Amino acid sequence: MMRNTITSIVFVATLCGLLLAACSPKVAPPPVTQPATQTPGPLPSIGVKTANMVPYPGYFPFWWDEREGKIWLEISRFDTEFLYVNSLPAGVGSNDIGLDRGQIGATRVVKFVRSGNKILLLQPNLGYRASSPNSTERRSVEEAFAQSALWGFVVAAKENDRFLVDFTPFLLHDAHDVAGALSSSNQGTYQAEPSRSAVYLERTKNFPKNSEWEAMLTFTGKPLGEYIRSVTPTPTTVTVRQHHSFVELPDNQYQPRRFDPRSGYFRNQLARLFRTDW
Repeated sequence: MMRNTITSIVFVATLCGLLLAACSPKVAPPPVTQPATQTPGPLPSIGVKTANMVPYPGYFPFWWDEREGKIWLEISRFDTEFLYVNSLPAGVGSNDIGLDRGQIGATRVVKFVRSGNKILLLQPNLGYRASSPNSTERRSVEEAFAQSALWGFVVAAKENDRFLVDFTPFLLHDAHDVAGALSSSNQGTYQAEPSRSAVYLERTKNFPKNSEWEAMLTFTGKPLGEYIRSVTPTPTTVTVRQHHSFVELPDNQYQPRRFDPRSGYFRNQLARLFRTDW
């Protein structure tokens, strides 16, 4: 008897709950609000962006931002090739490591290309070329072999066809592969330390046919070899100076010299495809 009474009470309570739920007004869920999208504003002009900076007119105009310790580069030459050279004016001090003072690094023919607000420093592949007058054949060779995008920049200001980019990260990266040389000579594993690297303004200059920048680069790591320990005051920290040069190429009247082993210079070798002057 007690069990039947309890069952009846539970049934009645459940039924009442269902009736109340059915009769209660339904509350609509709160509307889903979409996050507000912000449309990026127009870029400032180069004049406004560089108003309080020191100008360096020349081959590639640039500005020195004393407050931020930055170099801002103006780019207006696109798809125009020029020479890029990096060097090591202040080295490590050990011939066995191979990072000597005055050492010339890679020499590259490069150009700037733009896509929207992105500008790339692109190295064409000049190791494979076509001498054919047929543009389709020349393009087929160009597209058959990879190129090298050495760096990417984001446009920070513009005026007509002139674009301004922050050039500082490029100047402070390990273009000379100092870390690789220390590793390959078994002197330790090092990496560039941006907080201890800076533009070296004393050797940063501009001229009508070439632009020159220099930076102090610091590498930190764990020294393993005796060579690095013998030439650095604190072997865990290696500071050198790296130089970058943008140089105008010769005009169309320039004629390369055929390589001769007696000249004492290194040769540049390339593969000519679709030649018509055999």
